[in-house]
Amino acid sequence: MAEDCLQYIFRERAEAVRAAKARNDRQSLESRAVARVHHDFRRSLMDGVGPRIIAECKHASPSAGILVEDYRPADIARGYVTAGAAAVSVLTEPLHFLGSADDLMAVRRAVDCPVLCKDFLCDAYQVLEAAAWGADVVLIILAAVDEALGQDLYRAARERGLDVLVEAHTAAEVERALAWKDAVVGVNSRDLKTLVTNLSVALELAPKIPAGRLAVAESGIRTADDIRRLMDAGYRGFLIGESFLRRVDPGSALHGLIHAVRG
Repeated sequence: MAEDCLQYIFRERAEAVRAAKARNDRQSLESRAVARVHHDFRRSLMDGVGPRIIAECKHASPSAGILVEDYRPADIARGYVTAGAAAVSVLTEPLHFLGSADDLMAVRRAVDCPVLCKDFLCDAYQVLEAAAWGADVVLIILAAVDEALGQDLYRAARERGLDVLVEAHTAAEVERALAWKDAVVGVNSRDLKTLVTNLSVALELAPKIPAGRLAVAESGIRTADDIRRLMDAGYRGFLIGESFLRRVDPGSALHGLIHAVRG
């Protein structure tokens, strides 16, 4: 059976992690991880009024190609925070999203809000790297990890004081996510195996998430009406990137969206 997009990326990441383990000084990473100043992701999503936006810094993607020619993630992140972002997400996968550790570290230095390391986690070593780079929260994609690996990644993150955004795309994955009591449940409307996006996925899965459980809708969110519908369905946070990054000023795009929702 041919690999789907998600399997292919995860296989590449596993190979890269093996190389990083052999190349990097783990003790240096440990020291930096311990020295990290934590910004509370969950609290940032719960506080405030209106939609809580996790605004994304992303150079490129497999589905969209290059999004920003002159990519300066620190500048983008500052614009997002000025506009009212609750948190900033940074892609660090290098081959398909053209991300890097340097991107995340630059954003960490630029903003005083929670930063999500958005990558394809397949080894607890990547959790250590994320903490050392200054991340406050990591993403675990349930479509790509079995229960044992998922639990290993989750424990590694919590032991290092990192919050976890656990991503689901199906009803079965939502059920798995709910078992992780301290995790924020993310529902991705994009099928990472095919890259097809359908906002109805988040809307249809929302009733399976108990009231009071912190939930984030991911992908395919473009308009104030999209956010209103998702808020009515019970989502508190919204992970948005491409619709901002296609604009000349991503921060202004975020500002306009927030005010349109409150409108």
